Amino acid sequence: MKLSLQLYSARFATPYADVIRRLGALGYDAAEGYGGVFDDLPAIAEALSAAGMTMPSLHVSLDLIEENPERVAQIAGQVGATMIFAPHIGPDQRPADAAGWQAFAARLAAAHGAMAQRGLTFGWHNHDFEFHALPDGRTPMKIILDEAPMIDWEADIAWIVRGGGDPLDWIAQYGPRITAAHFKDIAPAGEKTDEDGWADPGTGTMDWPAILDALRAQARVEVLVAEHDKPSDFDRFATQAAKAWQTLKG
Repeated sequence: MKLSLQLYSARFATPYADVIRRLGALGYDAAEGYGGVFDDLPAIAEALSAAGMTMPSLHVSLDLIEENPERVAQIAGQVGATMIFAPHIGPDQRPADAAGWQAFAARLAAAHGAMAQRGLTFGWHNHDFEFHALPDGRTPMKIILDEAPMIDWEADIAWIVRGGGDPLDWIAQYGPRITAAHFKDIAPAGEKTDEDGWADPGTGTMDWPAILDALRAQARVEVLVAEHDKPSDFDRFATQAAKAWQTLKG
């Protein structure tokens, strides 16, 4: 299990090439790219090489995958990525019922096919809304995973909790689908409101020792991706995440 970091967390600490150099010094194995870095890929690739790091996974919008899969393959090739995750859809695009989510799952299945044709794996990255019950009692996440059984899952563990789910239950049910996981934490209620209630990994309310034990035993996680959606101090967060990982991995 490699320690990575989602570069979205560093969007206010750019340039990304400098961020990657700092991550290498902290002992990170990898970084996870997203749309915000795609215009600077030569510098990103050079920085990764210099830091002795890799970029095995990318967040790529579903729209781009559907409209220009060859471009996605080109992006992946520039940084050596093999794992593509569609990361999000806006509120205006989210279905309201099970039938709508079944149709969405069909889109993900098609995206998987397009990526597989180009030698890439494909999966979905969750937020909280996928765990909110629909009128029939099911959740969008269950529909996605059941209706598109060929896709992988990058499990954002803290968003599962914020969505009202139990991550250990989801890992037990769908662990073999989980090939990457996000390593983030939730502050106690009412704390860190300036950081949207997120905490640096290992400093919040998440039971990461139990979660990592479950991921090791039941999932196929290749990269554990540190993330903080709104850090007030990126270097503090990145340093703490690396420190927490060193303690947790034993």
